[in-house]
Amino acid sequence: MQHEAVKWEAQPESESARKKLLDIKGIKKYFPVKNSIGVTKKFVKAVDDVTFYLYEGETYGLVGESGCGKSTLGRTILRLTEPTEGEVFFGGKDIFKLSDLEFRKERQDLQMVFQDPYSSLNPRKRIGDSIAEPMVIHKIGNSHERMERVFDILEKVGLHPEAYYRFPHEFSGGQRQRIGLARALVVNPKLVICDEPVSALDVSIQSQIINLLEDLQEEFGLTYLFVAHDLSVVRHISDRIGVMYLGKMVEEAETDELFANPLHPYTQALLSSIPHPNPKMKQEKINLKGEIPSPINPPSGCTFHTRCPLATDICKQAVPKRVEKTPGHFVACHLQQ
Repeated sequence: MQHEAVKWEAQPESESARKKLLDIKGIKKYFPVKNSIGVTKKFVKAVDDVTFYLYEGETYGLVGESGCGKSTLGRTILRLTEPTEGEVFFGGKDIFKLSDLEFRKERQDLQMVFQDPYSSLNPRKRIGDSIAEPMVIHKIGNSHERMERVFDILEKVGLHPEAYYRFPHEFSGGQRQRIGLARALVVNPKLVICDEPVSALDVSIQSQIINLLEDLQEEFGLTYLFVAHDLSVVRHISDRIGVMYLGKMVEEAETDELFANPLHPYTQALLSSIPHPNPKMKQEKINLKGEIPSPINPPSGCTFHTRCPLATDICKQAVPKRVEKTPGHFVACHLQQ
């Protein structure tokens, strides 16, 4: 069955190469923990007072150990889970203050690619119907136009047209991730949050998906928030990187600057764990002692002081302020105050 390709319009170039697309200020997400009689006594501080911003057309990498709040932050930005506190400005509007109806209009420009695309796909729906669903929700085009758009986006992400008629279980992990990308891109968004999109894939497939993400970004002028724990992948794809620990942003800088001059002890430990391709090259690895503290009862002062080899008394008592050491390089550490 032959289908004519529908031409897509790329996102228009911004007036300024450094124009902010998303501005996040003091975002918090606390989950209540109830006791046996249903009374809330404590909170899981999954995201705790995080501030950063995204420029149009860039890729912002968000890294940290499992459980640090990266994925929760991404979901909170999109209001897939409602925030506890904070502001997120998109197009000059605080999307946390918009009504459900008002936010639905903005939601077309804010999409997400999940870590496990299979669990986010309805196993009883054909792929074409799943990809077209966002267009149905946002009332884009008629049934024929939506079908043509789906065939076009399947080609863009490297899948054959017959994929339209197949079911999720008939695809490999890499193919499912391409389907997830297709569903996010079918409404032509401005921002795509990628929640560890390659962590469950083989290394060879990872490179294919990363290259595809870069090609699509260039073609459509997309902005990515790329959540991952693999620093090698993040270094390859990101323009700037934010490092999270126990719900807080501890360091943020441009990619080359962060790798050349890490300031926070946690960032230094993460970078030292990256394996070097040359086995003869000596590499000093910083081994962190202990486990990540519970977000229900985080340590006082700097939350990293229980594992930090350089911690002092003030680290145990006071929360470090976020300071800008050099232009664009932010860090929250008493050693850098």
